[in-house]
Amino acid sequence: MLVLLFVLSVLALDSVLLPGELDAQPRKPQTASELVTYNGKDREAMLYAGAKTEGKATWYTSLAGDSYKAMIKAFETKYAGVKIEAYRTNGGEITNRMVEEAKAKRAIVDTIETTESNLMFQREAFLLRPYHSPYFASYPEDAKVKGERGLYFWGTARESYIGFGYNKNLLPKDAVPKNYQGLLHPALKGRMGLTLDDTSNKTIAGILKTHGPELVKKLKGQDISLHTIIPPALLDLIASGEILAGAAIFRNHVIVAQQKGAPVEWVAMDVVPTNVGGVAIAAQPPHPHAALLLADYLLGPEGQGILEKYHYGNGAKNYGFKKWRPERDLPLDKYEKELERWDKLLKETGRKGA
Repeated sequence: MLVLLFVLSVLALDSVLLPGELDAQPRKPQTASELVTYNGKDREAMLYAGAKTEGKATWYTSLAGDSYKAMIKAFETKYAGVKIEAYRTNGGEITNRMVEEAKAKRAIVDTIETTESNLMFQREAFLLRPYHSPYFASYPEDAKVKGERGLYFWGTARESYIGFGYNKNLLPKDAVPKNYQGLLHPALKGRMGLTLDDTSNKTIAGILKTHGPELVKKLKGQDISLHTIIPPALLDLIASGEILAGAAIFRNHVIVAQQKGAPVEWVAMDVVPTNVGGVAIAAQPPHPHAALLLADYLLGPEGQGILEKYHYGNGAKNYGFKKWRPERDLPLDKYEKELERWDKLLKETGRKGA
């Protein structure tokens, strides 16, 4: 009997880890604060296992058209058992929604993908949590925004480039501008349009940056029509010949229109104002494993491949023109004041269109 008790006690001791051995066994991260710093080799498998338990991620995005639907389908196919509940709207509405949810102390959103100016506001309102992604290493520093402890508040998932779009059948080749100064060509007088939105505001900012207020003043003589429509609708007017050109047209919209047979072209100006869509994590994500798994997917090669199919630019690539982000490194309050100034100049530059 004594021998049996001795054997059992030895077996019991053998099954118990000593303090030093306990320290050697890494505990898997569970909380959001632990998960956002994790960079182990098993990161994807660990996040996927946790995400399957959570069952879903709630994604707020301002991706346009079918691109976000294609992203959801590809993600759910790869990570079976993890559903994406998406809320798609413009960046301002995403920010407003997050603010209201924070006031009500309702943690709903996990992962955010929207424009940088809105991410700036969300960061200032303490609505975002900086995080690590293994894919940040492949992005240049100007394509991500630093947080503390070597983490980042967001990384660039997509870029859209603003330049000069025109009807190639109607605008003479020698009238196609190579820079903002070329917008003064006589062939463009009375035949050029701009949209009354932040896209055109950023074009005004680009002109100010490269040529100063003198060129903005001279543009008043070009009789530019101002339209309360979105940039793709202005491109439709260009394709139909109602106007010849626009100085605040997105490159990806032109590519899509070309594929449909529209006689339109796009050229870069001195600088190319760039709309950036960044990927961020909510301050209190209710599904932290799934939140980070989705963020990694958006920033990684598979997610980037999907976005490139929809003609979004990649923050890590050089397209042969000078990208410029007007909001980059500006404090939020100063950026808002600059937007007001650009908007005022825009309205003074043209006349209201039809």
